[in-house]
Amino acid sequence: MGGGTEAFPDLGRHCQRSDCNQLDFLPFKCDGCHQVFCLEHRTYKSHECPRSEPNSRKVVVCEICSTSIETTGRDEKEEKAILEKHEKSGECDSSKKKKPVCPVRRCKQVLTFSNTSTCKTCQLNFCLKHRFPTEHSCKQRSPSGGNKGRWHDNLLAALWARSDNGCAKTGGGSPASQPSASHSVQAC
Repeated sequence: MGGGTEAFPDLGRHCQRSDCNQLDFLPFKCDGCHQVFCLEHRTYKSHECPRSEPNSRKVVVCEICSTSIETTGRDEKEEKAILEKHEKSGECDSSKKKKPVCPVRRCKQVLTFSNTSTCKTCQLNFCLKHRFPTEHSCKQRSPSGGNKGRWHDNLLAALWARSDNGCAKTGGGSPASQPSASHSVQAC
């Protein structure tokens, strides 16, 4: 059966499913039975392809251990039987299912390929929300193995040293009249 219209007889093909016969200008050729189908009947299952087994690969994932098991993909009863057989075998272990999570306290984000970031300072993996050193209380790792402390500790030490030199002035009044938390530092 040809395709196309009167003006363009070579354009498009008719779906070869007996109950469809729709004219499709972008037809699909099945690589199993080598027939031409429309968008609706292009899959092996939708046109009941008799030769789908050699080219069809389907994987079922075990919900207990997250192991992938290959099946033929012909019927769901076969898939259930394969999963039951896997569960009864010694290979199915629920401890394998544990996935890495963000190490930040109270963050339960599972780390995957697309949402994992490695900190350049501490070399640990974090979720995208905690990828910056300030978000995960990053502790710098030195080559000698010691911990030099946090970067903001160095900043506070520098400000403290500045105030000892008389460079900073406390705002208004004597230190006894104000609580220690309300001091303001003015730059020189």
